[in-house]
Amino acid sequence: MKVPQAGAVAAVIAIALTASGCVFGDGDQGDGTLAIGIKFDQPGIGMRETDGTFSGFDVDVATYVAKELGYKANKIEFKQVFSNDRELLIQYNEVKFVVASYSINEKRKEKVDFAGPYFVAHQDLLTRAEDRSINKAEDLNSKSLCSVSGSTSAENLRNNLAPKAGLLEMGGYSDCVVALQESRVDAMTTDNSILAGYAARKGNEGKFKLLGQNLSNENYGIGVKKGNKELQRKINDALKKMVADGSWEAAVKKNFGANYKYDPAPAITPVS
Repeated sequence: MKVPQAGAVAAVIAIALTASGCVFGDGDQGDGTLAIGIKFDQPGIGMRETDGTFSGFDVDVATYVAKELGYKANKIEFKQVFSNDRELLIQYNEVKFVVASYSINEKRKEKVDFAGPYFVAHQDLLTRAEDRSINKAEDLNSKSLCSVSGSTSAENLRNNLAPKAGLLEMGGYSDCVVALQESRVDAMTTDNSILAGYAARKGNEGKFKLLGQNLSNENYGIGVKKGNKELQRKINDALKKMVADGSWEAAVKKNFGANYKYDPAPAITPVS
């Protein structure tokens, strides 16, 4: 899937905001609510359920941070973000911050600042349960693979791990799961935390398998507007408190299951 040009996306967002009269101040809404960007289609991470409620580790982290910033849960407005528009929604004040399996890297740090990291995931592969032909990343060079446009996982596979793999880039991970189930691709790749959530999702039990390949280290951060050091520090303080009082570990176990092998909470990078 071709990623829209940044200028075109920015123009669309700007026009939409102007037309609706909703140009927000750093994600603070006029009615005292707080806009936070999350994923809507990642079980265990950020999921909009059929009844309109939200679940997942990132949702729990975002809710905890918002509470520390003075916002009760009923004052949070969760907004859907995709991997290729997170920076734009921060830059155009559509959200105050983004908590969306947002891996920290140097390219992204040119456009936004990050609080955290608050979690370490590892890129892995998900295949159909009956497939025995894929056991490691190199096996994908003769296979077809699905990932999401704008994700670090797609870049890593294309550039380093399996450059000859046929790569299908979709708009969301749920699309990749459907493509994998329908045998339109042989595997999908992203962070193990996300893949584990899909594999354990009700209705998917026994259909897929996680290969357990630690193909990269993904440090999840909370994206804030470039230069907003005060907010960055406040979020860091909230994350430290979440770890210290046990809420972080409780959220990990609740959302990923007792058998998920997770790294300890990472050291938070001081704001410079």
